[in-house]
Amino acid sequence: MDPSFEAQLQEGEVVFTARDAALLEAIREAGSLNKAAAELGRSYARCQKRVTTLESAFGTLVERTRGGAGGGGSQVTDAGESLLQRFERLETGYAAVAEVTETVFEGTVTSRDGEIAEIETDAGLTRALVPPGVEEVAVGIRADAVTLHAPSDAPAAGGTSARNRFEGTVESITSGERVHQVDVDVGAPTPLTVLVTEKSRQRLGLEPGTPVVATVKATAVRCTNAGP
Repeated sequence: MDPSFEAQLQEGEVVFTARDAALLEAIREAGSLNKAAAELGRSYARCQKRVTTLESAFGTLVERTRGGAGGGGSQVTDAGESLLQRFERLETGYAAVAEVTETVFEGTVTSRDGEIAEIETDAGLTRALVPPGVEEVAVGIRADAVTLHAPSDAPAAGGTSARNRFEGTVESITSGERVHQVDVDVGAPTPLTVLVTEKSRQRLGLEPGTPVVATVKATAVRCTNAGP
């Protein structure tokens, strides 16, 4: 990756960088801002100030507890996890500037709700934007649009009609320097291809046979007419 194009997320005057992502990840692993700062070799006071600055722009990222039998600690909030996922996606996009692999499933539209249609595919029911009047479609899912989760941490099925959810197991991993291509068996003849960062691979413990849940927004799924 060209160092002049490092991934960044900006909200107002506050910029979230790889250094900030490393801090949140360290807090997640250590369960304490103090321990995270020590593990990163940073000043606790500066880390605390940085978290406060980030929260002024991105919302509450770290939940702090004081005292108690465990002596208190810190936990990354759902907003913090969401921010980390956004940042990893951005890193993936920057690293995979070449043509991105796309998985294509054949399917048939079974119902519509405005612009969003439900499509029966070999991988299961899939929601996507489908042009009016089209019934037989080729469902294209870009590898960089998919997020992998551990089954225990995956969004609940039916939690939102705008998000697709595929349960499967890792079939193979093609390793890159910073980004890896993961093929997931979701029950279709063609595996679902996903791009993940090295950090995500380690966090999820990905290897062939690992059970995972893949999610992708309906608005990120591209459909084309596959009919006559």
